[in-house]
Amino acid sequence: MLIEKYFPKFVNKLIDVGENIKINTLIGGHGKEAVVFLHGHPENYLTWRFIAPKLTSKYSVIITDLRGYGYSTKPQGLPDHSNYSKRVMADDVIKVMAKLGFTKFHLVGHDRGARVCHRLIMDHPEKAISCTLMDILPTYDMYHDTNQEFATKYWHWFFYIQNNGLPEKLLNGNADFFIRFNLQLKINPKTKNNFSEDVLQEYIKCFSDPMTIHGVSEDYRASATIDMKYDIADRTKIIKTPLLVLWGANGVVGNLWNVLANWKKRAENVTGFGIKECGHLVPEEQPEIVLETLSTFLEKYKTKN
Repeated sequence: MLIEKYFPKFVNKLIDVGENIKINTLIGGHGKEAVVFLHGHPENYLTWRFIAPKLTSKYSVIITDLRGYGYSTKPQGLPDHSNYSKRVMADDVIKVMAKLGFTKFHLVGHDRGARVCHRLIMDHPEKAISCTLMDILPTYDMYHDTNQEFATKYWHWFFYIQNNGLPEKLLNGNADFFIRFNLQLKINPKTKNNFSEDVLQEYIKCFSDPMTIHGVSEDYRASATIDMKYDIADRTKIIKTPLLVLWGANGVVGNLWNVLANWKKRAENVTGFGIKECGHLVPEEQPEIVLETLSTFLEKYKTKN
Protein backbone atom coordinates (compact mmCIF):
# COMPACT_ATOMS: atom_id res chain seq x y z
CA MET A 1 0.00 0.00 0.00
CA LEU A 2 1.12 3.55 -0.71
CA ILE A 3 -0.40 5.17 2.38
CA GLU A 4 2.87 6.49 3.78
CA LYS A 5 3.71 8.19 0.49
CA TYR A 6 0.36 9.76 -0.37
CA PHE A 7 -1.42 9.88 3.01
CA PRO A 8 1.48 10.30 5.47
CA LYS A 9 -0.59 11.55 8.41
CA PHE A 10 -3.40 9.02 8.05
CA VAL A 11 -4.02 5.94 10.18
CA ASN A 12 -5.00 2.74 8.37
CA LYS A 13 -7.56 0.38 9.94
CA LEU A 14 -9.67 -2.58 8.89
CA ILE A 15 -13.06 -1.84 10.44
CA ASP A 16 -15.44 -4.72 11.13
CA VAL A 17 -18.97 -3.93 9.94
CA GLY A 18 -20.39 -7.39 10.69
CA GLU A 19 -21.05 -10.59 8.76
CA ASN A 20 -17.28 -11.15 8.38
CA ILE A 21 -16.86 -7.95 6.36
CA LYS A 22 -13.96 -5.60 7.10
CA ILE A 23 -13.71 -2.25 5.37
CA ASN A 24 -10.26 -0.84 4.63
CA THR A 25 -10.31 2.67 6.10
CA LEU A 26 -7.90 5.60 6.20
CA ILE A 27 -8.43 8.15 8.96
CA GLY A 28 -6.83 11.59 9.03
CA GLY A 29 -7.35 15.15 10.17
CA HIS A 30 -9.24 16.34 13.19
CA GLY A 31 -12.43 18.09 14.19
CA LYS A 32 -16.08 17.34 14.77
CA GLU A 33 -16.95 17.66 11.07
CA ALA A 34 -16.19 14.56 8.98
CA VAL A 35 -15.87 14.09 5.22
CA VAL A 36 -16.11 10.58 3.76
CA PHE A 37 -14.51 9.77 0.39
CA LEU A 38 -15.69 6.81 -1.74
CA HIS A 39 -13.78 5.76 -4.87
CA GLY A 40 -14.90 4.36 -8.21
CA HIS A 41 -14.08 1.48 -10.55
CA PRO A 42 -11.53 -0.07 -10.83
CA GLU A 43 -9.68 1.93 -8.19
CA ASN A 44 -9.34 2.22 -4.43
CA TYR A 45 -8.36 4.70 -1.71
CA LEU A 46 -5.62 6.16 -3.95
CA THR A 47 -8.26 7.98 -6.02
CA TRP A 48 -8.20 10.71 -3.37
CA ARG A 49 -4.41 11.17 -3.07
CA PHE A 50 -4.47 14.72 -4.46
CA ILE A 51 -7.49 15.93 -2.50
CA ALA A 52 -8.17 14.29 0.87
CA PRO A 53 -4.84 15.21 2.54
CA LYS A 54 -5.46 18.89 1.75
CA LEU A 55 -8.64 18.91 3.87
CA THR A 56 -7.20 17.51 7.10
CA SER A 57 -6.58 20.92 8.67
CA LYS A 58 -10.33 21.61 8.83
CA TYR A 59 -12.04 18.21 8.86
CA SER A 60 -11.80 14.65 10.01
CA VAL A 61 -11.18 12.89 6.71
CA ILE A 62 -12.23 9.27 6.16
CA ILE A 63 -11.42 7.26 3.03
CA THR A 64 -12.69 3.72 2.51
CA ASP A 65 -12.31 0.97 -0.04
CA LEU A 66 -15.75 -0.27 -1.05
CA ARG A 67 -16.47 -3.90 -0.27
CA GLY A 68 -15.18 -5.98 -3.17
CA TYR A 69 -12.46 -3.44 -3.97
CA GLY A 70 -8.97 -2.55 -2.82
CA TYR A 71 -8.14 -4.01 0.57
CA SER A 72 -11.69 -4.44 1.88
CA THR A 73 -13.34 -7.85 2.23
CA LYS A 74 -14.59 -9.43 -0.99
CA PRO A 75 -17.43 -11.82 -0.11
CA GLN A 76 -18.85 -14.39 -2.47
CA GLY A 77 -21.87 -12.85 -4.14
CA LEU A 78 -25.33 -14.08 -3.18
CA PRO A 79 -27.68 -15.39 -5.90
CA ASP A 80 -29.63 -12.11 -5.90
CA HIS A 81 -26.41 -10.02 -5.62
CA SER A 82 -27.90 -8.26 -2.61
CA ASN A 83 -24.69 -8.32 -0.57
CA TYR A 84 -23.18 -6.01 -3.21
CA SER A 85 -26.18 -3.71 -3.50
CA LYS A 86 -25.52 -0.01 -3.03
CA ARG A 87 -27.89 -0.16 -0.05
CA VAL A 88 -25.57 -2.64 1.67
CA MET A 89 -22.46 -0.68 0.66
CA ALA A 90 -24.06 2.48 2.07
CA ASP A 91 -24.70 0.62 5.30
CA ASP A 92 -20.99 -0.26 5.38
CA VAL A 93 -20.20 3.46 5.34
CA ILE A 94 -22.69 4.24 8.11
CA LYS A 95 -21.27 1.45 10.30
CA VAL A 96 -17.68 2.57 9.72
CA MET A 97 -18.58 6.13 10.63
CA ALA A 98 -20.52 5.05 13.72
CA LYS A 99 -17.49 3.13 14.97
CA LEU A 100 -15.41 6.26 14.45
CA GLY A 101 -17.94 8.32 16.45
CA PHE A 102 -19.77 10.14 13.64
CA THR A 103 -23.55 10.09 13.21
CA LYS A 104 -23.57 12.74 10.45
CA PHE A 105 -21.00 13.52 7.78
CA HIS A 106 -20.30 14.99 4.36
CA LEU A 107 -20.21 12.50 1.49
CA VAL A 108 -17.89 12.68 -1.53
CA GLY A 109 -18.04 9.96 -4.18
CA HIS A 110 -16.77 9.29 -7.67
CA ASP A 111 -18.26 6.74 -10.07
CA ARG A 112 -19.26 3.60 -8.10
CA GLY A 113 -18.64 5.43 -4.85
CA ALA A 114 -20.98 8.20 -5.99
CA ARG A 115 -23.67 5.56 -6.58
CA VAL A 116 -23.21 4.42 -2.99
CA CYS A 117 -23.55 8.06 -1.91
CA HIS A 118 -26.74 8.38 -3.97
CA ARG A 119 -28.29 5.36 -2.27
CA LEU A 120 -27.19 6.53 1.19
CA ILE A 121 -28.89 9.92 0.84
CA MET A 122 -32.03 8.22 -0.44
CA ASP A 123 -32.16 5.72 2.43
CA HIS A 124 -30.62 7.77 5.26
CA PRO A 125 -30.81 11.49 4.47
CA GLU A 126 -30.41 12.29 8.15
CA LYS A 127 -26.81 11.02 7.99
CA ALA A 128 -25.64 13.36 5.22
CA ILE A 129 -24.75 17.01 5.79
CA SER A 130 -23.91 17.41 2.11
CA CYS A 131 -23.12 15.17 -0.85
CA THR A 132 -20.73 15.56 -3.77
CA LEU A 133 -21.26 13.29 -6.79
CA MET A 134 -18.67 13.03 -9.55
CA ASP A 135 -19.38 11.92 -13.13
CA ILE A 136 -22.60 10.03 -12.64
CA LEU A 137 -26.32 10.20 -13.21
CA PRO A 138 -28.69 7.75 -11.51
CA THR A 139 -28.06 4.17 -12.65
CA TYR A 140 -31.61 3.91 -14.01
CA ASP A 141 -31.09 6.89 -16.33
CA MET A 142 -27.81 5.65 -17.72
CA TYR A 143 -29.07 2.16 -18.50
CA HIS A 144 -32.37 3.50 -19.82
CA ASP A 145 -30.66 5.96 -22.22
CA THR A 146 -27.98 3.59 -23.52
CA ASN A 147 -26.74 4.27 -27.05
CA GLN A 148 -23.75 3.17 -29.12
CA GLU A 149 -21.31 5.72 -27.71
CA PHE A 150 -22.21 4.84 -24.13
CA ALA A 151 -22.02 1.10 -24.81
CA THR A 152 -18.60 1.50 -26.47
CA LYS A 153 -16.95 3.51 -23.69
CA TYR A 154 -18.87 1.84 -20.86
CA TRP A 155 -18.71 -1.65 -22.32
CA HIS A 156 -17.85 -3.05 -18.88
CA TRP A 157 -21.35 -2.14 -17.61
CA PHE A 158 -22.69 -4.89 -19.88
CA PHE A 159 -19.73 -7.24 -19.54
CA TYR A 160 -19.61 -7.45 -15.75
CA ILE A 161 -23.32 -8.26 -15.42
CA GLN A 162 -22.93 -11.54 -17.33
CA ASN A 163 -23.46 -14.57 -15.11
CA ASN A 164 -21.80 -18.00 -14.87
CA GLY A 165 -18.44 -16.45 -13.97
CA LEU A 166 -17.79 -15.10 -17.47
CA PRO A 167 -16.07 -11.80 -16.53
CA GLU A 168 -14.19 -13.51 -13.70
CA LYS A 169 -12.75 -16.10 -16.09
CA LEU A 170 -11.90 -13.70 -18.91
CA LEU A 171 -10.27 -11.00 -16.77
CA ASN A 172 -8.28 -13.30 -14.50
CA GLY A 173 -4.59 -12.85 -15.28
CA ASN A 174 -5.10 -9.70 -17.38
CA ALA A 175 -5.02 -7.01 -14.71
CA ASP A 176 -2.13 -5.01 -16.17
CA PHE A 177 -3.71 -4.84 -19.62
CA PHE A 178 -7.17 -4.07 -18.27
CA ILE A 179 -6.15 -1.25 -15.92
CA ARG A 180 -4.11 0.50 -18.62
CA PHE A 181 -6.81 -0.03 -21.26
CA ASN A 182 -9.50 1.34 -18.97
CA LEU A 183 -7.39 4.39 -18.16
CA GLN A 184 -6.63 5.21 -21.80
CA LEU A 185 -10.27 4.78 -22.76
CA LYS A 186 -11.68 7.19 -20.19
CA ILE A 187 -9.25 10.01 -19.46
CA ASN A 188 -8.37 13.15 -21.35
CA PRO A 189 -4.89 12.57 -22.88
CA LYS A 190 -3.70 15.85 -21.39
CA THR A 191 -4.09 14.47 -17.85
CA LYS A 192 -2.26 11.16 -18.28
CA ASN A 193 0.78 12.35 -16.31
CA ASN A 194 -1.36 12.44 -13.15
CA PHE A 195 -1.31 8.63 -13.14
CA SER A 196 2.18 7.72 -11.98
CA GLU A 197 3.46 4.19 -12.41
CA ASP A 198 3.39 3.43 -8.68
CA VAL A 199 -0.30 4.30 -8.55
CA LEU A 200 -1.05 2.18 -11.60
CA GLN A 201 0.86 -0.71 -10.05
CA GLU A 202 -1.25 -0.45 -6.91
CA TYR A 203 -4.45 -0.55 -8.96
CA ILE A 204 -3.05 -3.51 -10.92
CA LYS A 205 -2.07 -5.33 -7.73
CA CYS A 206 -5.59 -5.10 -6.30
CA PHE A 207 -7.21 -6.06 -9.59
CA SER A 208 -4.93 -9.10 -9.83
CA ASP A 209 -6.85 -10.73 -6.97
CA PRO A 210 -9.55 -13.00 -8.50
CA MET A 211 -11.88 -12.07 -5.65
CA THR A 212 -11.58 -8.40 -6.59
CA ILE A 213 -12.75 -9.24 -10.10
CA HIS A 214 -15.61 -11.20 -8.58
CA GLY A 215 -16.48 -8.36 -6.21
CA VAL A 216 -16.44 -5.80 -9.02
CA SER A 217 -18.61 -8.06 -11.17
CA GLU A 218 -21.10 -8.47 -8.33
CA ASP A 219 -21.17 -4.70 -7.82
CA TYR A 220 -22.29 -4.27 -11.44
CA ARG A 221 -24.65 -7.27 -11.35
CA ALA A 222 -26.32 -5.68 -8.34
CA SER A 223 -26.64 -2.38 -10.21
CA ALA A 224 -28.49 -4.02 -13.08
CA THR A 225 -30.85 -5.98 -10.82
CA ILE A 226 -31.57 -5.24 -7.16
CA ASP A 227 -30.24 -1.66 -7.28
CA MET A 228 -32.44 -0.94 -10.28
CA LYS A 229 -35.49 -2.01 -8.27
CA TYR A 230 -34.55 0.39 -5.49
CA ASP A 231 -33.94 3.22 -7.97
CA ILE A 232 -37.26 2.70 -9.74
CA ALA A 233 -39.10 2.70 -6.41
CA ASP A 234 -37.51 6.06 -5.54
CA ARG A 235 -37.99 7.81 -8.90
CA THR A 236 -40.47 10.31 -7.44
CA LYS A 237 -38.57 10.95 -4.21
CA ILE A 238 -36.87 14.34 -4.14
CA ILE A 239 -33.41 14.51 -2.55
CA LYS A 240 -33.21 17.10 0.22
CA THR A 241 -29.45 16.83 0.85
CA PRO A 242 -27.45 19.67 -0.75
CA LEU A 243 -25.73 18.30 -3.85
CA LEU A 244 -22.57 19.32 -5.68
CA VAL A 245 -22.31 17.52 -9.03
CA LEU A 246 -19.10 17.58 -11.05
CA TRP A 247 -18.30 15.81 -14.29
CA GLY A 248 -15.66 15.66 -16.99
CA ALA A 249 -16.58 17.99 -19.84
CA ASN A 250 -14.73 15.65 -22.22
CA GLY A 251 -16.17 12.47 -20.76
CA VAL A 252 -19.02 10.25 -21.90
CA VAL A 253 -21.41 11.34 -19.14
CA GLY A 254 -20.91 15.02 -19.96
CA ASN A 255 -21.20 14.42 -23.70
CA LEU A 256 -24.39 12.40 -23.56
CA TRP A 257 -26.41 14.03 -20.79
CA ASN A 258 -27.25 17.42 -19.40
CA VAL A 259 -25.91 16.41 -16.00
CA LEU A 260 -26.97 19.45 -13.99
CA ALA A 261 -30.48 19.54 -15.43
CA ASN A 262 -31.00 15.84 -14.79
CA TRP A 263 -29.91 16.07 -11.14
CA LYS A 264 -32.15 19.08 -10.66
CA LYS A 265 -35.07 16.81 -11.51
CA ARG A 266 -34.01 14.52 -8.65
CA ALA A 267 -33.02 17.04 -5.96
CA GLU A 268 -34.09 20.45 -4.68
CA ASN A 269 -30.65 21.97 -4.01
CA VAL A 270 -28.08 21.27 -6.74
CA THR A 271 -25.02 23.12 -8.01
CA GLY A 272 -22.20 21.98 -10.27
CA PHE A 273 -20.46 22.14 -13.63
CA GLY A 274 -18.47 20.19 -16.19
CA ILE A 275 -14.70 20.43 -15.74
CA LYS A 276 -12.75 21.29 -18.89
CA GLU A 277 -9.93 19.06 -20.17
CA CYS A 278 -11.27 16.22 -18.06
CA GLY A 279 -12.58 12.75 -18.82
CA HIS A 280 -14.17 10.30 -16.42
CA LEU A 281 -11.57 10.10 -13.63
CA VAL A 282 -12.40 13.56 -12.34
CA PRO A 283 -10.62 13.65 -8.93
CA GLU A 284 -7.40 12.35 -10.45
CA GLU A 285 -7.45 14.29 -13.71
CA GLN A 286 -8.30 17.75 -12.38
CA PRO A 287 -7.72 17.62 -8.62
CA GLU A 288 -6.98 21.33 -8.19
CA ILE A 289 -10.38 22.35 -9.57
CA VAL A 290 -12.13 19.63 -7.60
CA LEU A 291 -10.39 20.64 -4.37
CA GLU A 292 -11.19 24.32 -4.76
CA THR A 293 -14.83 23.69 -5.63
CA LEU A 294 -15.30 21.03 -2.95
CA SER A 295 -13.69 23.18 -0.25
CA THR A 296 -16.09 26.04 -0.97
CA PHE A 297 -19.07 23.68 -0.99
CA LEU A 298 -18.10 21.99 2.28
CA GLU A 299 -17.55 25.34 3.98
CA LYS A 300 -20.98 26.53 2.87
CA TYR A 301 -22.73 23.57 4.49
CA LYS A 302 -20.41 23.11 7.42
CA THR A 303 -22.34 22.53 10.63
CA LYS A 304 -22.40 25.65 12.77
CA ASN A 305 -21.19 24.75 16.25
